[in-house]
Amino acid sequence: MRRILTTLMILLVVLVAGLSALVMLVNPNDFRAYMVRQVAERSGYQLKLDGPLRWHVWPQLSIISGRMTLTAPGASQPLIVADNMRLDVSLLPLLSHQLQVKQVMLKGSVIQLTPQTEAVRENDAPVAPKENTLPQVAEDRGWSFDIAGLQVADSVLVFQHDSDEQVTVRNIRLKMQQNKQHQADVDFSGNITRNQRELALSLKAQVDAGDYPHLLTATINQLDWQLQGADLPAQGIGGQASLRAQWQEEQKKIAFSQLNLTASDSVLKGEGSVVLADRPQWSLNLQFDKLNLDNLLLRDDSAAGTSVSQQGQSQKSQPRPVIAADGDVADYRDLAGFDAQLVLKAKQLQWRGMPFSQVSTQVTNQGGLLKFNELQGNLGSGHISLPGSLDARTANPVAMFRPQLENIEIGTILKAFDYPIALTGKTNLSGEFSGHKVDAQAFREDWQGEAQIRIADVRSEGLNFQQLVQQAVERSTNVRAQESYENATRLDLLTSNMSLKNGKVTLENISGSSPLLALDGKGALDLARQQGDMLFNVRVLDGWKGDAELIAMLKNTAIPLRVYGKWQALNYSLQLDQTLRKYLQDEAKRRINDWVERNKDSRDAQDVKKLMDKK
Repeated sequence: MRRILTTLMILLVVLVAGLSALVMLVNPNDFRAYMVRQVAERSGYQLKLDGPLRWHVWPQLSIISGRMTLTAPGASQPLIVADNMRLDVSLLPLLSHQLQVKQVMLKGSVIQLTPQTEAVRENDAPVAPKENTLPQVAEDRGWSFDIAGLQVADSVLVFQHDSDEQVTVRNIRLKMQQNKQHQADVDFSGNITRNQRELALSLKAQVDAGDYPHLLTATINQLDWQLQGADLPAQGIGGQASLRAQWQEEQKKIAFSQLNLTASDSVLKGEGSVVLADRPQWSLNLQFDKLNLDNLLLRDDSAAGTSVSQQGQSQKSQPRPVIAADGDVADYRDLAGFDAQLVLKAKQLQWRGMPFSQVSTQVTNQGGLLKFNELQGNLGSGHISLPGSLDARTANPVAMFRPQLENIEIGTILKAFDYPIALTGKTNLSGEFSGHKVDAQAFREDWQGEAQIRIADVRSEGLNFQQLVQQAVERSTNVRAQESYENATRLDLLTSNMSLKNGKVTLENISGSSPLLALDGKGALDLARQQGDMLFNVRVLDGWKGDAELIAMLKNTAIPLRVYGKWQALNYSLQLDQTLRKYLQDEAKRRINDWVERNKDSRDAQDVKKLMDKK
């Protein structure tokens, strides 16, 4: 055992002595010009190293440099600027004064992928034909990374396409190992900051750069992400993903397929692509097993004027700052910058507490003209379709939708948008509405349109029209009504024509019926102030006891009923006295006329008749 330890110590001393001698005999600055020349010959890029190069022996034999920059040919700004660079080198080639780099590590670097850092082709440089099918030699392949390993730590990436907004990726940590065929294993993490939101990413992938820059393929096996910031739920949105992505240089096209992504409790599959032309062209085909928009979007209920205790208002999140100059104008200018085709299908979709199923959407965008060619789904036992368009090509965007509701529970819709109207029933609606901004508050204040509405199995809580009329009749006559303790009005069917203008809903030709009740009327609702004024003509058809003639009159006589005020504290006015007074007057006249007719030969009857004729 002692001999083995002695032998190991001797070998260690020899190794340390050899490395020390090598460091003393080989000056790393002798390789400076060689490295600059090799980078220029292979890629055309200019490598600049500031300060002297020095050795770093443990745990890996390396060359350490100070500040370094890498600039593309003709670029006005460097592509990479790093505080220091470490080159891990092989020991044996150094014995013959050769430099073999195994791995490059950059620390504190700034990588800029912007128009200012792109290579600029010289005017007299030859251009290869686009249809060239000849095999390429190494000089024609453009830049390639021929080193086995690359590490980047504590760095920043700035990406910008043409004049678009810059995207910044911070806290970059990258580790890549590749073989001779340019097939690499990549381990990456970083934070993307944009629009007061931060996206934390970490991924592991296999990259095939064998035909780079013409073709680059990546298979992302594991991707973890977390998005937090303005206009998002307080807990943020996060999940995992896997996909296959490809970059095609000639077409400037990024495509992805085999996408499997989770976002909170939503599950997404699909494929898509984007062509980075002057006006990018997007194509997306997405399928959701479950899409929960309530967990993905921060719901803004402050505009509804409801209490903070209502559902969805307990979430707190950092709002975006409001720009006073255009706070009332919808900003859809970004739509003009790209074309897109979107096909989206969802087996289950949750939005504002409404559980939709079998949702299907087909959307196109042509430079700011957004068309919802198909937007439909099932809600409960009903079906809803909402085709429409949004034209954002001018300074004043115009949105137009043609809703079609079939057998939709209206109580679900009212609850979802926080309208305190206690109304339920299966609704059919057909109409057309337009406005300048697509959100619930704008609909309450600025939209306009018309629709026909038909509601079956209506139940309106708070007021029982039948009971109101019957109780008023009981107080003024000897007619009695059947007792009813239900504080609701029921109708088998209710129809109306509806018009909307700047938050004011006008209801015309209201008609409702049931075995106990019939009504017609008109009225108006103020969506912003949540108040209304409705006038009904109510006929109670059943539930009477007493004077048969009076009951017959009541069944055939419409009683004016006005319902008005705040939706949460309605008032009513029942004009029964005039109806009963007219009935009593008519009844008195009838009986007098009958007496006069029976006693027409008497002087008293003739005097009464003359008096009645004067009136």
